[in-house]
Amino acid sequence: MSPAKEPHHRAIIAQPVDEQKGYLTLQQQARRSNDHQVDDYNSETDSDYTSYWRDWFVATRGHEYFCEIDEEYLTDRFNLTGLQAEVTYYQYALDLITDVFDFDCNDDIREQIEKSARQLYGLVHARYIITTRGLQKMLEKYKKCDFGRCPRVFCRSHPLLPIGLSDLPHSKSVKLYCAKCEDVYSPKSSRHAAIDGAYFGTSFPHILFQVYPALIPQKSNERYVPRVFGFKTHAIAALARWQETKRDEQDQRLLEQARIEVKRVDGDEEEEGTSIEEEASR
Repeated sequence: MSPAKEPHHRAIIAQPVDEQKGYLTLQQQARRSNDHQVDDYNSETDSDYTSYWRDWFVATRGHEYFCEIDEEYLTDRFNLTGLQAEVTYYQYALDLITDVFDFDCNDDIREQIEKSARQLYGLVHARYIITTRGLQKMLEKYKKCDFGRCPRVFCRSHPLLPIGLSDLPHSKSVKLYCAKCEDVYSPKSSRHAAIDGAYFGTSFPHILFQVYPALIPQKSNERYVPRVFGFKTHAIAALARWQETKRDEQDQRLLEQARIEVKRVDGDEEEEGTSIEEEASR
């Protein structure tokens, strides 16, 4: 009977951060391990030190939409099925993400591995955030409005969720989904707008609300009506009446065929300042 393998532990050692990389490889840590002690991690310059690639990636400016993937999930090869064909330098990229990278290479190859590691993390991230643990992490960010608030006036700053318009990499950039108006918006920051939508997938927000149905907001009947000196413009008024008729017909079909009752409220009936926690407690 072979002895059980000891679990892999990563030592936290304070190391100066590379200005471009922001973290240290296994080789760099090994070279300096004799000169630094664990106690140094509590120095006054903690914000300038890091040893973990995932910590550096999530903390990088513009990556606020990402959550940290558990190491146990990354080391389970079943969770990475099919990604080897999607990512160049796949194994080196995985080693870099899990902080066991020890390949000595030139700067050009290193830059390609860095790029592959970011892509691999994003693709795994899309799978991780629809797991139980991933949903919990993203829910906490949603409660804190880390993804921003809906710009639509009548949604009254309802929190948003990241969503992809395609599951194929390099196809569409990430968008933000509002569960109240059921529409998508572009991120305000150019850093966020440059993130690949495939790193979040097309299903994440809808799975989140299936798992946490108490967070589904009530739909609002309130909408802007163009007026001229207080009178509704004829074309817009006719369109609004047509849309309201179709909406009522759809609600009736859902009730009769799927037994789903769509609850809608008028603008005056909506509670002001209702938080995510209050909605979840209902």
